[in-house]
Amino acid sequence: MKLEHYIGGAHVPSVSGATFATLEPATNTEYATVAAGDAQDVEAAVAAARTAFTEGPWPRMPAAERAAVLRRIGAAIESRDDRIAAIECRDTGLPITQARGQAHRAAQNFRFFADVITTLGENVYRVASAQLNYVVRKPVGVAGLITPWNTPFMLETWKLAPALAAGCPVVLKPAEWSPLSAGLLPEIMEEAGLPTGVFNIVHGIGEEAGAALVAHPDVPVISFTGETGTGQIIMRSAAAHLKTLSMELGGKSPLVVFDDADLERALDAAVFGVFSLNGERCTASSRVLVQDTIYDTFVARLAERAARVRVGSPDDPATELGALIHPEHYARVMDYVRVGMEEGARLVAGGEPPTGLPGGNFLSATVFADVTPEMRIFQEEIFGPVVCVTPFSTEEEAVRLANATRYGLAAYLWTNDLRRTHRMTQVIEAGMLWVNSQNVRDLRTPFGGVKASGLGREGGHHSIDVYTESHIVHVATEDLPIPRFGVA
Repeated sequence: MKLEHYIGGAHVPSVSGATFATLEPATNTEYATVAAGDAQDVEAAVAAARTAFTEGPWPRMPAAERAAVLRRIGAAIESRDDRIAAIECRDTGLPITQARGQAHRAAQNFRFFADVITTLGENVYRVASAQLNYVVRKPVGVAGLITPWNTPFMLETWKLAPALAAGCPVVLKPAEWSPLSAGLLPEIMEEAGLPTGVFNIVHGIGEEAGAALVAHPDVPVISFTGETGTGQIIMRSAAAHLKTLSMELGGKSPLVVFDDADLERALDAAVFGVFSLNGERCTASSRVLVQDTIYDTFVARLAERAARVRVGSPDDPATELGALIHPEHYARVMDYVRVGMEEGARLVAGGEPPTGLPGGNFLSATVFADVTPEMRIFQEEIFGPVVCVTPFSTEEEAVRLANATRYGLAAYLWTNDLRRTHRMTQVIEAGMLWVNSQNVRDLRTPFGGVKASGLGREGGHHSIDVYTESHIVHVATEDLPIPRFGVA
């Protein structure tokens, strides 16, 4: 299988002819060759997108007409649900049942932003009866979209849909560890009737293709999802051109359980929150903070549940935990397991590859108990099926522990005390907080984090804000007095 760039409506190899291989996580065998882009390929893609912006119909098309194209894109994705899920399963190691859910969500993203762009209103201000002031929203230009490897197709559409809805041509740089599902996007866009040049893909290594996209002067907005260190590099590069940035970065999200909570549902949420999507999710509840009065019971039951999580081949519908994305990432996660034991945390489940699976990047669902805040596994993002459990005694201690990392993406609170709920939601440092719920998204709400977890917000009109500029128009409806300078 060979995958090329898609630039100006054509599939093309890299100018340099360079390629790289992609691996199947369940076996670590090479099964596809991908064009490796660099600054020359990015230059060609940006030029095509820039022409589509300055000369093409897309930015000038009425919102309702753009929305009709977006809905056709959603329908084209939905008609390929099974194909997308199968590719995603093979390319990322995600369990096939979860990959199907991500494919369905991708179609929903386009339908949702079609509705957003056709219902979005603007503020109008009147000064007495003499002046009317209103806002005009304009697409900002070529959008550079850099996406992660964990749920690639869904997260690509999460950025593509609002950028296209806003009228921006795009250059997409997919993650090099999971590039294959992006290869379906050109045929989807063509089938939906998207004008030539509006959608472009450059594959490649982040340090080359991604860096060139960020540095390009004709790309005024960058939306990036990925690791915090990479985000810092992007911010430094983007500063040279004062680019608009939307950055969804790392997380180390707490799940806080008080002794008045529904214990069974809190356990369900804890297991789902860190072991679904192979634990490779930014909002994973990877730190579970449990009140000391129920701590021993909760740890024992969490360990029992983890031991029953079914690890297996990603294409098996019975699999709940598949293969981690890449040998390099697998080695990193396994190193954290070693570090946890060396630091004195108590391993109560997992920590080893399951038996009976040939090769591949498999790890059993892993639970560490008695984890303290100074341990690396408490502080650092592992991005795998590893959860840390820590006791607390008081509400104040729970807040202190919840906030005791550099990250602040998500948090989950389990308690039936309404007054405590409102107190804690005011002081927990997280961009998003769920109460007595697992991670259930409302696409209208702002998505993003604080501290080292990111910059900016996406979701609903917040996403459209990223890809548009607001211009204010002041219209005099009556003659306004003008001071007469220089009149005798």
